[in-house]
Amino acid sequence: MTKSMVDGAWIRRFHPGPEGGPTLVCFPHAGGSASYFTSFSYELRSAVQVLAVQYPGRQDRLRDRCLSSIFELAEESYAALRPLLDRPVAFFGHSMGAMIAFEVANLMRERLDAAPATLFVSGRRAPSRFRDESVHLRDDAGLVAELKNLSGTDSRILDDEDVLRMILPSMRSDYRAVESYRYRPGPPLTCPITTLVGEDDDKVDLDEARSWADHTTGGFRLHVFPGGHFYLAEQRRAVADLVVRQLLTPA
Repeated sequence: MTKSMVDGAWIRRFHPGPEGGPTLVCFPHAGGSASYFTSFSYELRSAVQVLAVQYPGRQDRLRDRCLSSIFELAEESYAALRPLLDRPVAFFGHSMGAMIAFEVANLMRERLDAAPATLFVSGRRAPSRFRDESVHLRDDAGLVAELKNLSGTDSRILDDEDVLRMILPSMRSDYRAVESYRYRPGPPLTCPITTLVGEDDDKVDLDEARSWADHTTGGFRLHVFPGGHFYLAEQRRAVADLVVRQLLTPA
């Protein structure tokens, strides 16, 4: 993989990975940024090349227009990743990122007759399982309360009014994208799907997590970890070990 293939507005690489090793593309949660996966990349650096998607409207892309549709985010992510998709690439999406990764995988199926090596979906119910949610319609205080409840954003950031003014637009846009998403039935994927969930995550129950099995003919695994919606913060090493086992163990 050449450096030019991973530069650009949409794709970040935090650590050089092994030459010829597998590539894992990570998709962040609502309100999240590519840097959420910096520590995860560090854990995997000796075995896997980790790339992370940077959505518009945050961090160094603060001035870029936010996208409030999962399908639009998937389309733009696919376009940025297209130079990499002629070789084996796995996807890891957390929460909203799981939905985007799934839709990028659908675009691969439709346009390339291909699939990720594995689709890791974390902290998210299957696309076909709907909950009627409206966090994006709350006022700013209500949105901040939701973020504090999930514990996915540093509480010091949420108490800083200047920072909040910068990050709330992208957070609200992301929640709008998640809550307006409606699954479009189509052929199942052919790649393995591995679902990861925190045992205390109130955003997805085990039945909703198991329903990811309906979206592939390539095999399904479910792994439950201690913790809530952002279990990954405490279970990073265990999740990294799981990813390495699945990507490096012959089928």
